[in-house]
Amino acid sequence: MHITPAFYPATYWGGPIYSLYGLCNALAKTPGVTLRVLTTDTASPSLSDSVEVASFPMHYPGGYEVFVCRRRWATSISPGMLLRLWPMIRWADVVHLTAVYSPPTIPTLLISRLLGKPLVWSPRGALQRWEGSTRTISKAIWERICRALATNRIILHVTSQEEAKESLRRCPGVETTIIPNGVEIPDSLSPTNSNGILRLLYLGRLHPIKGIENLLTACRLLNEESVLSWSLTLAGPGDHAYGQTLRRIIQEYKLSDRVKMVGEVREEKKQQIFENSNLTVVPSYTENFGMVVAESLAHGVPVIASKGTPWRLVEEIGCGLWIENDVESLAKAIEQISRMPLQEMGRRGREWMTKDFSWDERCKEMVEVYFKLLKHPS
Repeated sequence: MHITPAFYPATYWGGPIYSLYGLCNALAKTPGVTLRVLTTDTASPSLSDSVEVASFPMHYPGGYEVFVCRRRWATSISPGMLLRLWPMIRWADVVHLTAVYSPPTIPTLLISRLLGKPLVWSPRGALQRWEGSTRTISKAIWERICRALATNRIILHVTSQEEAKESLRRCPGVETTIIPNGVEIPDSLSPTNSNGILRLLYLGRLHPIKGIENLLTACRLLNEESVLSWSLTLAGPGDHAYGQTLRRIIQEYKLSDRVKMVGEVREEKKQQIFENSNLTVVPSYTENFGMVVAESLAHGVPVIASKGTPWRLVEEIGCGLWIENDVESLAKAIEQISRMPLQEMGRRGREWMTKDFSWDERCKEMVEVYFKLLKHPS
């Protein structure tokens, strides 16, 4: 039983939506596994923006049922979901919760404890902190309640060593397993000709934690101090006010002829945007995994990833650079990588993703965690 405040196609909420969807699709194909998902119809912070519900439950193409409950308030407050928690958790052998500071979290932890159900808890980076983190006191109180209510048959699922270290500061003593996300590998690639222009891509949620302002300032440095010919596409959903802030910065830095904001891209449009890019830049202050790095490499596009992401191996594998996310480091890295063999780097990255990041392998590891919990005495 997977419980999450939002589920595919609610891609506004970023990488965790894609990674959970990929895991569920793989789980549903596993012999002996029956999967159900309980979620809300939230598609964005706006109450008027909801996932279309064709039936209840919805039967997903992967072969599993998704119970999509109507959100009534805030981002994911759904009385219908809360009412279904008890019977659906009682049905399950194992509960898998993907949420931290969200309405379903505390009730799920409590009901799982009362019913004696083992639980996997995936915070998806929510327990990590950065210098711009907000509401730290209220979050600390929430975490304390969660620890008090959690069943003793619980495993914290994280996707990297960095996330494990941060998460265990807030959940000390909880058994933890590190299982990275998987990624879909496209069947074929059709990269377009760049005509001598280094085509940079930022793909992800528009949010201050992503370091986009540092990237724009680095681009201003390139404009002023480098002869490099470049363009930048900013693709992704986000808060309207923050989007306007980015547009003002682009105008102030006189980058309007080089930087293009295209909004959220999905499916075929995402494929096209990778085919029209030479390099993906991920300048985040912190990421638990950084799904866009895996997606970019799977599409044969090398990356510049900040040290706020757990992707130090891109340099060892030879498919990107791993750098500090300050302005000078970003500008220097873009200049440096422009002289490197990008197509060869992209090929190495794609081979790496195919070998080590298949969803089948990630699914196998997760199922082993489920069975480990089932064998654990209550």
